[in-house]
Amino acid sequence: MKIYIKNMVCGRCITAVSDIFDKINVDVKSINLGEAEIASEISEGKLLLLEKLLEEIGFERIKDSSRQMVEKIKNLIITKIRELDIEEDFLLSEFLSNILHKDYSALSKTFSQNENITLEQFFILQKIEKVKELLLYNEFTLTEIAGKLGYKSVQHLSSQFRSSTGFTPTEFKKLKVHNRKPLDQI
Repeated sequence: MKIYIKNMVCGRCITAVSDIFDKINVDVKSINLGEAEIASEISEGKLLLLEKLLEEIGFERIKDSSRQMVEKIKNLIITKIRELDIEEDFLLSEFLSNILHKDYSALSKTFSQNENITLEQFFILQKIEKVKELLLYNEFTLTEIAGKLGYKSVQHLSSQFRSSTGFTPTEFKKLKVHNRKPLDQI
């Protein structure tokens, strides 16, 4: 049985969800971003307790199939960006269609209807948050960041960054307060 969980965006989320399953004595086969596969069916009472414990730490069980698909898409995008290995010719449509075995237009429509933002806008916002993170860590030059996130040039990255944040990457680095958004709130 698979249980789909909203707002899982990192390894710590997986650990937190795993701890909840341990707490209620439910045997888990695997836990990945956005989903947990359990060994067998669980009682309605345990399911309600699971939902309560998930909500207490900012997660939510997803029951609706279209919301489950949206969460899968989000987690695939977040994971892809985290890898810092996006080719310059990367196509989000091919990436998602190949992994989810669904037509991109259907995925895009489902996503937009549930999130009030297009898939492409979500992808760009996620990349911008990653750029902010990398700028603050100061590990890579802007040229290296652009290359790792699939931008054709530093100018393209800078233009997209400015239109999204109102600042150039250099201006952002100089700010005293860096307004970063948690990934689960994009």
